[in-house]
Amino acid sequence: MTNEPLQPIEQDRRYLWHPFTPMAQWASQEQLVIEAGQGEYLIDNHGRRYLDGVSSLWCNVHGHQVKEIDQAIKEQLGKIAHSTLLGLISPPSAQLAQRLVKMAPAGLEKVFFSDNGSTAVEAAAKIAFQYWRNLGKQRNSFLVLRNGYHGDTLGSVSLGGIDLFHETYKPLLFKTYLAPSPYCYRCELGLKRTNCGLACAQKVEEILSQRADEIAAMVIEPIVQGAGGIIVAPEGYLRRIRQITQQYGVRLIADEVAVGFGRTGKMFACEHEDVQPDIMCLAKGITGGYLPLAATLASEEIFESFNQPGCTFYHGHTYTGNALACAAALANLDVFAKGKVLEQLPARIEQFGKRLEQLKRHDFVGDVRYKGFMGGVELVADPATKRAFDCEQRIGAHICLAIRKHGVILRPLGDVIVLMPPLSISATNIDFLFDALEATLRDCRTLLKSKAQQEK
Repeated sequence: MTNEPLQPIEQDRRYLWHPFTPMAQWASQEQLVIEAGQGEYLIDNHGRRYLDGVSSLWCNVHGHQVKEIDQAIKEQLGKIAHSTLLGLISPPSAQLAQRLVKMAPAGLEKVFFSDNGSTAVEAAAKIAFQYWRNLGKQRNSFLVLRNGYHGDTLGSVSLGGIDLFHETYKPLLFKTYLAPSPYCYRCELGLKRTNCGLACAQKVEEILSQRADEIAAMVIEPIVQGAGGIIVAPEGYLRRIRQITQQYGVRLIADEVAVGFGRTGKMFACEHEDVQPDIMCLAKGITGGYLPLAATLASEEIFESFNQPGCTFYHGHTYTGNALACAAALANLDVFAKGKVLEQLPARIEQFGKRLEQLKRHDFVGDVRYKGFMGGVELVADPATKRAFDCEQRIGAHICLAIRKHGVILRPLGDVIVLMPPLSISATNIDFLFDALEATLRDCRTLLKSKAQQEK
């Protein structure tokens, strides 16, 4: 009998439960062990390099091993790794709060820190709910969008609109009002793409005209619904939603967890249409993809409703405002500023968009959608009719496994192939990414044709 330690793959199979993973199929797949990262690449235990095509789940911003962020974390470790914000001040969190307020859309004046996107949204929902109670009013529901995703804790799941993720937990969720998503490729209102956005906004107005006195806030992913399938709202939709919520006195929560920190080409997606939400949620890219951290920003008006005798926001987390994470976030913002990152994006975003558009020539590509460096390629059994593949065939997952032999890591959303590389990606690597996807679609053409025939 040997006492040799288990290797990572054996340890993983024996002990680990992976998120969003059908574990019954996991063990039968070829396993990939990532041991390092450098720039835009992930490196496995055999030294093979893979382009990080989804930014390590949408959070890596400037690549791996960014010296400025590495150094900031090391320097903070020389002082303290963590101290509570309950009754104490931590300088990195105070500095970061100031930086975020200065760069956020106008009107957002206070910052509440937490750990991840779900907790940022949970805090936002509770703040909006209690805000009305502080004013002596009862508004106990929220308006949300179909295909919306705001996290996996029960409050954030209640605000979601993706049946695949949320249906199982419905008995545990609180009531919300659901409006149609501006998913114009598959408009649930049965309208053409050019009319979809305006009609979806009109449905929001119809709900608020009847239910505004029940609704604490509307929750929206500005410009792009991420986990719903990279659904890009038509121009003007977000602005119209802001006008409608203001008209009916409903607060607007902008969930910028996925779209913030340059993903759409602006620091925050709300900037594309000059929208100023009442509450904004941030996470993912806030530390450059280094450490867990989230922030919920609120307007002065909302904060002031809590700033009165006997009123407390009873919510918090052990690692709220963690010093290491805040130090990483401050360094991340320094890299944005000193490297003029946003100013460098337009040419590469244009290249990214052109390469995405070229994918339409492939037989089983139904739609491509993108904003900034957020791209989605929807694979369908029949582009002419938009007929989808059976989800049990897991076409998207098959493509994302197949592309690894071309040196790229991707992860799908159902049969939508997501392309979301770090903002640091070079023009050369943009071409490498799309060349790999094009080659994979050609490699898998016979399989896709066979699966499409089965769907008839």
